[in-house]
Amino acid sequence: MQVVEKSNEGLSRVIAVTIPVAELNEKLEARIKEVAPQMKLKGFRPGKVPASYVKKTFGRDFMGEIINASLNETSQGALEELKLRPAAPAEMNLTSDMDKVIAGQEDLAYEMSLEVMPEFTPVDPKTLKLTRPTYEASEEDLDEALKELASQAKSYEDKKGKTVKAADGDQLTIDFVGKIDGEAFDGGAATDADLVIGSGRFIPGFEEQLKGAKVGEEKTIEVTFPEEYQAKHLAGKAATFDVTVKAIKAEVESKIDDEFAKRIGLESLDQLKELLKSNLNQQYAGATRFKLKRALLDILDEGHDFALPPKMVDAEFEGIWAQVSADKDAGQLPEEDAKKSEDELKAEYRKIAERRVRLGLVLAEIGRANNVGVTDQELSNAIMAEARNYPGQEKMVLDFYRQNPNAAAQLRAPIYEEKVVDLIVSVAEVKDEAITKEELMKEEDEA
Repeated sequence: MQVVEKSNEGLSRVIAVTIPVAELNEKLEARIKEVAPQMKLKGFRPGKVPASYVKKTFGRDFMGEIINASLNETSQGALEELKLRPAAPAEMNLTSDMDKVIAGQEDLAYEMSLEVMPEFTPVDPKTLKLTRPTYEASEEDLDEALKELASQAKSYEDKKGKTVKAADGDQLTIDFVGKIDGEAFDGGAATDADLVIGSGRFIPGFEEQLKGAKVGEEKTIEVTFPEEYQAKHLAGKAATFDVTVKAIKAEVESKIDDEFAKRIGLESLDQLKELLKSNLNQQYAGATRFKLKRALLDILDEGHDFALPPKMVDAEFEGIWAQVSADKDAGQLPEEDAKKSEDELKAEYRKIAERRVRLGLVLAEIGRANNVGVTDQELSNAIMAEARNYPGQEKMVLDFYRQNPNAAAQLRAPIYEEKVVDLIVSVAEVKDEAITKEELMKEEDEA
């Protein structure tokens, strides 16, 4: 095999590889010699098929197999010989006459065009200084969480008084029949339906017209379905609902005590408090991790400046821009982005793409230097976790990842990144700094 580096510009390389025809023919003869004794062909005794006949009949097929194997072997060998680390799979371009190559009359020659990984020395993690923001759940946080939990476990009791009338926040039990042009329509009727006035569960205008209603009262409510209503045959149409109010209940404030804890499946209020406090501290620990990682990435980004493989940046940008375009079409762009021109947005998001590629390469290099890897078990756990997100379709998800190595690689990448971040944090100089909950939970854009 002959290997020649034809072009070397920046991170781009063009490599010419030639495999002599004599080497190909030698492999073909060896292949024929191997299989001929095992062949059983009509007109020949078993194991007595002449090599010349095998070559004439099957030579092109065998040579095709040899060529494919040679391309795989020699392309990797050429990269190893030149000590190149590709940033992405190389583009292969055959430069010889393949008919002649298959016929054993010409060398197999091809060129590989590729981008290589940039050569740089990453920062020594031991020299880094990081500040880790910290916060632990307070009694006020716990009280707030308990009140929120109690509000989600609302209970209602029959409203009492001489003249009970429905008001905002009351829960009504009603029967109703909906009609359009005097005719009942499918899906427009219910019996013993519970409705909290002000919840916004029903068509706009429906709940408001029940204010002041009494138990046993029959009312006819007039509404118009929204133009964007999900049932197209009802969208924009005027309708009436014949409603019978069967019960009016007022919200009862949940008393936060042992009975409340037992009602939601726990043994006592103390156990509930312990569980809530643990959950809050896990939430705060996650926010701490996010801010520490963001600070680390900022330091790594600012501390490295090297050429980036253009195709890697292009691929990253295209992924980002596809999401931006989808958000734009759906009218969901952030307000500040919506005011910018497309050129301005592209310039900003290309910088984000460059940052992500740069950080990916830095983290990969630090991980490589410190023998960080993702085990098969860790990847398997990630695939199982992903499968659990699709109840009833777990097998389909598992099969998808088994059959698609690229998809599995996308799950491997974030695991690897987190392990490298853990490594850096474990050896860097990290100083804890207590901050307020508001500071810790303040949202920041992640790039």
